[in-house]
Amino acid sequence: MELLCIQSQEHPELPLAELKAVMECENIDAEIDHITEGIVILREISQENLMDYYQTLTRRLGYTHEVHEFLLETTVENLEGDVSTFDWSQYIVESFAVRVKRIRSEIDTVGYERKLGTLILDNSNGIKVNLSKPKTLVRVVAHENDLYVGIERIKLDKKHFEDSKPHKRPFFYPGSMNPKLARCMVNLSRIKAGELLLDPFCGTGGILIEAGLIGCKVVGSDVYWKMKNGTAINLEYYGITDYRTFHLDVRELKMYEKVSSVVTDPPYGISTSTGDVDGEEIFNEFFHAIYDNMKDDAYLCMASPHYVDLKPMVDDVGFEIVEQYGIKMHRSLTRIISVIRKKLD
Repeated sequence: MELLCIQSQEHPELPLAELKAVMECENIDAEIDHITEGIVILREISQENLMDYYQTLTRRLGYTHEVHEFLLETTVENLEGDVSTFDWSQYIVESFAVRVKRIRSEIDTVGYERKLGTLILDNSNGIKVNLSKPKTLVRVVAHENDLYVGIERIKLDKKHFEDSKPHKRPFFYPGSMNPKLARCMVNLSRIKAGELLLDPFCGTGGILIEAGLIGCKVVGSDVYWKMKNGTAINLEYYGITDYRTFHLDVRELKMYEKVSSVVTDPPYGISTSTGDVDGEEIFNEFFHAIYDNMKDDAYLCMASPHYVDLKPMVDDVGFEIVEQYGIKMHRSLTRIISVIRKKLD
């Protein structure tokens, strides 16, 4: 059994890195076939695990737009023969629609939707096309001359990432991280539902919202009362109740329970939310403060500006950098997303 993942092309590395991290922490046993940027097939999945894996991926992923049960791979030249001999009765009940997506392909999407729909109808009984409310969605991804065909079993909620943008929350403050990146960072931290995640620079709570929505317990702190209270307002708005928020300087942090993951976007620049520490020193103070509050197998995922060299700081404290990804913000700033963990003995 196989799953077809249609990924965002907003970043060349983060979608695949996020998928791998979720597969690692959720113990998803599958072979990753990275066809091209935007298309991944998870192969060699046992039938008994398929729906569990499917549900986990659609519940968690941010930079994957769609997940489908993968049915067949064909080419433009072989499409008619492969579709005509496929047993569609196992997958289509009552009505269906075909939707084609191109990724570096020149095919006529509307033309191929009609062609594939006609082929399915000609080789099936008791079904019809319904373009507005189909019982079954047949999804085709075209890459160059190749066609990858899947069936949608569970719809991935892409609407959430639009509805939860920072300016649409009850408490808003400029500079908040977008929800898709926040979800990706939560996933890169290898956290699982029921585990405790900490953001010690919680701001408006964007990271904690995404962690809470996948079932994590969350704790946030901030040196400013306004942010601490605003985070609580936003968490409640999104139905997240298993949380605690604190008005606290990160250097005073003493967790009542060691955390399974830390995900954060520390402030930097002329004024920082430690109040009296500016520039790069905030990162050094942060690493020292957070180390003893993390479990030995916990991961830290954080954002930082490209001009701050984290390596000597993490080495000094006893961390190690596992992965790093750059996101170009504008001409003079690249945001670095780092995945860090305690050094293994």
